[in-house]
Amino acid sequence: MFTGSGRRREWLPEEKARIVAESYDAGETVSAVARRHAMPPQQLFAWRRSARVPLAKAPAPEPLFVPTVVAAQEPEPAGKRARSTRTRKAARETGVIELEIDGAAMRVGRGADARTVAAVTRALKGVS
Repeated sequence: MFTGSGRRREWLPEEKARIVAESYDAGETVSAVARRHAMPPQQLFAWRRSARVPLAKAPAPEPLFVPTVVAAQEPEPAGKRARSTRTRKAARETGVIELEIDGAAMRVGRGADARTVAAVTRALKGVS
């Protein structure tokens, strides 16, 4: 037995976009948003999936690269320093990366924690 008008509900593209955006809000679930709009969650999942397709086909933005300068250490004259000092310095500087952001330099050694390096880099960028 059918009790409704038998017609499908038609959604304007603006309504669909608003509902899809609402489903991505923090603390929201697809099911809760679908219930509020009296629609099945599967329909909202389908809208979300179709909203992602144009993004996948969009041209990728130009990559942003930072110029990299690789500079070799100039060898010290043989008579200036003792051999043990050079050996310790070479061992200490093996695998070191030096970043310069707006005039501030940061040296990152082997085994540095990635989260710490990222936090310091963000802080250096925020200072400028």
